[in-house]
Amino acid sequence: MQAALREVRLLYELRRLLLNPNMADIPELLERYRRGPELLAMVLTGVFGEEEDFVAAAGKWSIRQIVAHLADSEIVLAHRFRQVIAEDTPTMVWFDQDAWASNLDYARRKPKQSLETLRRTRAENYELLKALQESAYDRAGNHTQRGRLTLGQLLEQGSAHTESHARQIGEVREAYKTAKGKK
Repeated sequence: MQAALREVRLLYELRRLLLNPNMADIPELLERYRRGPELLAMVLTGVFGEEEDFVAAAGKWSIRQIVAHLADSEIVLAHRFRQVIAEDTPTMVWFDQDAWASNLDYARRKPKQSLETLRRTRAENYELLKALQESAYDRAGNHTQRGRLTLGQLLEQGSAHTESHARQIGEVREAYKTAKGKK
């Protein structure tokens, strides 16, 4: 598992440094997006019990909370995709992830259900996106905090978001093993 996480980390960093989302190879970017939930499922393999709720440091999220956040973020992303595809220069509203975590009770959400929500929503998004012409990825909206974002940039951000949190879960798992004296 650690080797796979290192590989993902290296690939993500290379992409981040070299890939301009506006010039990305759309089929490759779509495939990366499609595979996100499976990457997450891989790093979640064997997580149960107190490991789901372990917090590596004050102010950080548990694995349970991270997976709930990813599920809800994908729902928000689904809306943003549809806005940019269907509307001319829509406004995409920022959301307060900490308020969502608290008020939507991420600490009690079931990771398997959250993962399934992510899988279903992402599969539907993928089917929508893969049917578009490449020119659609230049369509844009205005995010209330990030400014102008194209559909291609939203797709890149959605992929990177899942990959980043998969790495974070791997790090939480390592911290848990260290805290429990396991190897």
